[in-house]
Amino acid sequence: MPRITPVLTLLLPALLLIQPVKAAEPATVTVRQTEHSQLLTLDGRLEAVKAATVSAQTSGRILKLYYDVNDRVPAGAALLEITSEEQGASLAAAEAEYARARALDTEAQLTLKRYQELFPKGAISRGQMDQAIANAKSASQAASAAKARIIQAKESLKYTVVSAPYAGIVTARHVEEGETVAPGQPLLSGFADDEMRVVMQLPQRFLQAAKATDKMTVILADGRSFDVTTPKVFGFSDEQSRAFQVRLPLPTNTGDLLPGSFVKVRFAIDKRQEIVLPKEALYSVNELSAVYLKRGDNFVLQQVRLGDVRDDGVTILAGLEAGDIVAANAYQLLLEQRQAK
Repeated sequence: MPRITPVLTLLLPALLLIQPVKAAEPATVTVRQTEHSQLLTLDGRLEAVKAATVSAQTSGRILKLYYDVNDRVPAGAALLEITSEEQGASLAAAEAEYARARALDTEAQLTLKRYQELFPKGAISRGQMDQAIANAKSASQAASAAKARIIQAKESLKYTVVSAPYAGIVTARHVEEGETVAPGQPLLSGFADDEMRVVMQLPQRFLQAAKATDKMTVILADGRSFDVTTPKVFGFSDEQSRAFQVRLPLPTNTGDLLPGSFVKVRFAIDKRQEIVLPKEALYSVNELSAVYLKRGDNFVLQQVRLGDVRDDGVTILAGLEAGDIVAANAYQLLLEQRQAK
């Protein structure tokens, strides 16, 4: 005992310095009801702003098809070629007719000029003078008509090469090589992929809310979203469904968007009091969604029913009341409790 006493005397100051460390209080969130917009989510469909079917503007036989279905076509590229022998012959005939008309017009104008010099001298009669004037006007009009036929023949010759009106993708081919076509016959169909829009059917009961909203959010299947501030709500409904069509223009060059794909459209239709908690406060296991509710000095697991997931948190539909206090980070609290045990 006398040997231990000096040792205890030496350790006593150090033992007095050791104090129990109090665990840090977990961060908490006080549940409050705040006014939030009630969001409506509807299905929409992507469609191209520019989509068309090019048709034949002249008759002939298909010589060559330069593009097929699913090919990407640059603007102004030749899509197909039609035989041009008949159109070329028509152009040559029109040019010959124009040359003849010009020669006759030149002759008529010179005759009129001579008659105008001789008429005051009494060398020709009034009837001859009137005839010369009429012939000059007729020859001039005939030359103009022949020139117009040349323009028409040139355009008809241009129609033998069908070009793309804009850059895009071919969706359908209506003819084959060697097939004879006539004016108005469909040739190829396609769409421009640089400008898309969303088409949505809006039930009549949400019409006023759609007109009053300042934006609609388009959510793509890959998770991307676009805010549209200029929705176009049609002023008439469908005769069968009684729904109103809404068009939502998307930004240009948004990537590989495919017409016909389904998207989600979300917009606010009303405001109501809701409870919104940060996502970190939730504890989720399989089908269970819960929070750690503070009861006295302890935290107990409280099951909740979730609503919409938003950027600022998750809507709580049931399980909590205003004034409740929950842990701000459920998994952090669970980890601390396990370490304490």
